[in-house]
Amino acid sequence: MRKTALTIAGSDSSGGAGIQADIKTMMANGVYAMSAITALTAQNTTGVSAIFNATPEFLGQELDSVFTDIFPDAVKIGMVSDRELISVIARKLKKYQARNIVVDPVMVATSGARLISEDAVDTLKQELFPLATVLTPNIPEAEVLTGMKIHSGEDMIEAARQIAQQYQCAVLCKGGHQLNDANDLLYFKDGYRWFEGKHIDNPNTHGTGCTLSSAIAANLAKGYDLPISVERAKDYISGALSAMLDLGAGSGPMDHGFAITGKYVQ
Repeated sequence: MRKTALTIAGSDSSGGAGIQADIKTMMANGVYAMSAITALTAQNTTGVSAIFNATPEFLGQELDSVFTDIFPDAVKIGMVSDRELISVIARKLKKYQARNIVVDPVMVATSGARLISEDAVDTLKQELFPLATVLTPNIPEAEVLTGMKIHSGEDMIEAARQIAQQYQCAVLCKGGHQLNDANDLLYFKDGYRWFEGKHIDNPNTHGTGCTLSSAIAANLAKGYDLPISVERAKDYISGALSAMLDLGAGSGPMDHGFAITGKYVQ
């Protein structure tokens, strides 16, 4: 039977990140993709110009519709900036006993700008993080979660350890941000493992965080364990970047369909 995955995130009208990137990634990784949209955004490769949040009631109805009909084998959660929406997600995940939950705690942009309010961060910590199978913070987000500065690989290990112990889940601390290129650290119950990233000279990286977490969720849905799911997800994102798609005036999207072949893509 075909495996399924649900993404809970915002819509990116330019298609490079958010719900659109998640669905493309999940399909390219061989699972049936479903979505619950937390917000509409007007954005392109140069930035976001407007955001329109779903109401908590409507988001709850979206989640009910999915879970009561096509139960997902994995769930990916992206940016949710409103504490009431976060609470709805946590309540529904517990109600339906969702499994293989990948939470991408989108709190800090690559530029360092904070993306959500302090009360929303508190709600993430209290209600959503303890439900996660794995959290996928980047370095600035790991600094927010731990209150420590991360300057080295050893700091990444310590930050991941603190987060994993606090929320009782695995943590994939993503490198980059001027630290050890694209090497990522997976910290889990039995220890930790480094995943070396391939340096790809491509400035078009819009949606890399969404894509990585969605690929991990897709592989968990297919029954791979967490380390193998991360390894496969990193291989996929390297391929998507290596395809060198070049669209838009800013930091453009990756080619999520780089490996799709057949007569319909000719």
